[in-house]
Amino acid sequence: MTINIRNAGSEDKAACVGLLKALSGATGSNITLTINDVFERLLDKNRGEILVAEEAGVLLGMATVSYNLALRYGGEYCQLEELIVSERARGKNLGGLLVQRTVDTARARGCAEYGLYLVESTEHNRGFYEKYGFIAVGTEMRQKLRDSATGEPT
Repeated sequence: MTINIRNAGSEDKAACVGLLKALSGATGSNITLTINDVFERLLDKNRGEILVAEEAGVLLGMATVSYNLALRYGGEYCQLEELIVSERARGKNLGGLLVQRTVDTARARGCAEYGLYLVESTEHNRGFYEKYGFIAVGTEMRQKLRDSATGEPT
């Protein structure tokens, strides 16, 4: 079968949410009630986008990216937010196809740089990303501004 990588549409929301639930279990994050709004906003490709991988009409993986502005880059840079491949599709290089397509899209868009974060539970993926030209740069610090389950300020 042929793997098709394409931009997500509204009809893909349920399958994407299912993939996100698998990711949230692995990373300990919570899916909030605002997912519908964020999903629709990513479809317009203004601040980010969703790419999906499908085979024979079945959605097997997805990647989301955000496009951000920074003076230091003189414009936009791209950030990989989620990369998820269903358990049953592992070993088909879907993750690699999705990463490469998002890199190509960011380059065509004119982004100066493309980044991603690894957390402790995804650190084992470092070698995978290095195959696609990523290098380790610094560490990340964060501050929670709202509860991910309730959406209430912290």
